[in-house]
Amino acid sequence: MDLDSAIVFVNREVYRQTNKHLTDLQQAIITKVWQGRTYLEIADEYGCTEGHAKDTGSLLWKLLSQAWGKKVTKSNFRSLINRQFTSLDNLDLIKTAIAQQDNITDNLLVKDFVGRKQAIANLQNLVNQDHKIIVLQGKGGVGKTTLAQQFLAQQNFDLTLEVLMAKETANIVSVAAVVEEWLQRDLHQDSGKEFGVTLSRFKRCLEQRRVGILIDNLEPALDHNGKLINSHRDYIELLRILADTKVQSTTIITSRDRLCEAEINLEHYRLPGLDLVAWQKYFTAHQIKHNPAITQIHQTYGGNAKAMAMVCGIIQEDYQGDIQQYWQENRHDPLVETDLKNLVVSQFNRLQQQDAQAYRLLCRLGCHRYQDLPQVSLSGLLCLLWDVTSRQKRVINSLRNRSLLEFSQGQYWLHPIIQAEARLRLQLSTTEWTQAHRQIADYLTNSVTRINNIQDGLTALEAYYHYLAINDYEAAGKVILYSRENQWGQFLTLGTTLYRLGIIQPLSMAIKQIIEQVKHDRHRSELNNILGDLYWTTGKVHRAIACQQQTIVTSQKCRQLIPVTQENRHDLYYWRMLEVDSLLSLGLYNIDLWELTTAADLFRQVIELAHNTKHHPWSEKASLGLALVNSSIKTSALPNATVSRIYRLIIDLEDQAYNTGRFAYFMQILGQIFFNHQQIEPARKIWNRAIAFSQSSHYTQIKAKSLIGLGNIARFENNFKQANQDHQQAVALLEKIAAKCDLAEAYFQWGITLQVNDQLIQSKEYFEEAISIYQKIPAPKQVARVSGFHAVDLNY
Repeated sequence: MDLDSAIVFVNREVYRQTNKHLTDLQQAIITKVWQGRTYLEIADEYGCTEGHAKDTGSLLWKLLSQAWGKKVTKSNFRSLINRQFTSLDNLDLIKTAIAQQDNITDNLLVKDFVGRKQAIANLQNLVNQDHKIIVLQGKGGVGKTTLAQQFLAQQNFDLTLEVLMAKETANIVSVAAVVEEWLQRDLHQDSGKEFGVTLSRFKRCLEQRRVGILIDNLEPALDHNGKLINSHRDYIELLRILADTKVQSTTIITSRDRLCEAEINLEHYRLPGLDLVAWQKYFTAHQIKHNPAITQIHQTYGGNAKAMAMVCGIIQEDYQGDIQQYWQENRHDPLVETDLKNLVVSQFNRLQQQDAQAYRLLCRLGCHRYQDLPQVSLSGLLCLLWDVTSRQKRVINSLRNRSLLEFSQGQYWLHPIIQAEARLRLQLSTTEWTQAHRQIADYLTNSVTRINNIQDGLTALEAYYHYLAINDYEAAGKVILYSRENQWGQFLTLGTTLYRLGIIQPLSMAIKQIIEQVKHDRHRSELNNILGDLYWTTGKVHRAIACQQQTIVTSQKCRQLIPVTQENRHDLYYWRMLEVDSLLSLGLYNIDLWELTTAADLFRQVIELAHNTKHHPWSEKASLGLALVNSSIKTSALPNATVSRIYRLIIDLEDQAYNTGRFAYFMQILGQIFFNHQQIEPARKIWNRAIAFSQSSHYTQIKAKSLIGLGNIARFENNFKQANQDHQQAVALLEKIAAKCDLAEAYFQWGITLQVNDQLIQSKEYFEEAISIYQKIPAPKQVARVSGFHAVDLNY
């Protein structure tokens, strides 16, 4: 039994029990349970709480248990319904249900989806022929996206991924950001800091799992020859992977234009308009009686699916279901007799005359991007009705009834053609354009009070794009700098939290787009501080240094200009914080370059500025950085008092401040310090504690660096088998996220382990790999450190 047949059958069973059809949520539960999803995932996609989804599911299983005489649960639902399907008592009922499936007109089977049985079969035939990429081509409004979504939903994939291309070429999201988000949010994997590494990681996932992929509305990314435009040629690299015979994915691309990239193996399928029978079924399902006029209307619009929905909505809303009267009044209107674009214009004009409030809302909805957030909640609509004080739901229903506003499971969106017209009209009024974007940005910012996951972060970041659209660069910067609590119990800026969540590409692009336009010194300095860490993470250490140096110069200049008064104490505190944070970052960057003298000087500056002040936490971190430098150059015999005290606080759990993300990176530094002083057991304990934290918080870099340390301990104890396992795991993790400096260090330490174990050929290979990475950074002192290494110098 397939999913659609299962839904038909369950609906009939529930109707026999309750005299009611399945609700939208019940249908969603059946669909997602069939696909192996959890209640939490169902709740997230439907837009309700997990508890509500569980309660609704529990009631549904009870109803089916009564109907079938067997206990039905979420885990056995699919197997039991298949038994029911094959039982003699129900076989005729199921056959009848399937045969009548196209004629069912209740909400259960999405009555708006009709007439595509043959198209579904054609697509299935292409998939059976092992075509990995299918371009679903057709005119605007013909139903490409709906068909693609329905088809992918029927394939029982482990996961379905979607990317909605921007409606305007200038707003197309980079493919690196798209794949990074898929890995982080949907596949729960770490992305690479370089696009090539990210793609390799994504390909491995597709080789291990059956995944459906929808790339929707591709034509804005194509030139007049059907080739990807120069600024987005990187999409070809993604398409190469999706076309690979080894992957278990099927990709559907929707586009009005043909995709003409000869090097990509793909198949085109042109989607025609719906036939007259489909239109007749649709109008019947919406309680509009058969009339000869439907034939002429169908011919006028060439069977266009969106036109069908819009005309049906007009007839229902404005003509009380009288199709004959509608056609008598409109058949000579030249706008109606041409194409869908003109129908949209006609409907906008009619709405403007009949319902000014609904018309304004429709135009304002045009400024939503419908990309990272492809749908809008009810609150996202209400925030645009700032001048409507009562009966706001009536205004929304006016658009839904005319099929101008799409709706499903509590979420709303505009069809691309309608959005384009809405956006065009909204831009005619600078005041409305600006106010709408501000209202949406405020709503998005206020709707996310705590960042618990990647989706929360992307929702909060969406406000940035609305301020960018109205050239309010200061407000756009404030979005990135807005502080909230996060999943690690910290109160950090959005930018810093996104950085720790691994959302590197969109954040880097966002900061670089506005930083030169931000005039506020403090905001620009804070953005520079975050950008520096982003560069550091991706191996662009010298760019990172330049960012932090600029922040320090600005911080010192502005602090000197502020009078030391009670009123200015917060500003003085903040500028000092930025200064010491940037100095601390520079110290860490210089360690990675093996500029140890410079790093030590920077850490001393932090200690001098922050010790026993309100910035004392930075002083403690700098003390650990200085202790690491000292232990690396052997100027100190034992860990100092600060190191020992912090170690006890972490291990003994005496202070929560040292057991959260606030101190996470420095936990593994503690391990390095103890190991350098040959304090093996403290090093082992702290690295194991760091790994435990990293696994609970998905902080891959900390886990990898701690594994390097544990590998070194195993080498010290002559346990070469364990050492090689730890080194191998560390290298694999760091290659995934492309943390260049850490990866070079991992290869270097692995090379030492192999050399000590007399595996000289392979050790030489790993030394050369480390040198190659350091040369590209460039980090000449690290190159010299690895190049000058000899077997007798085993003091690392």
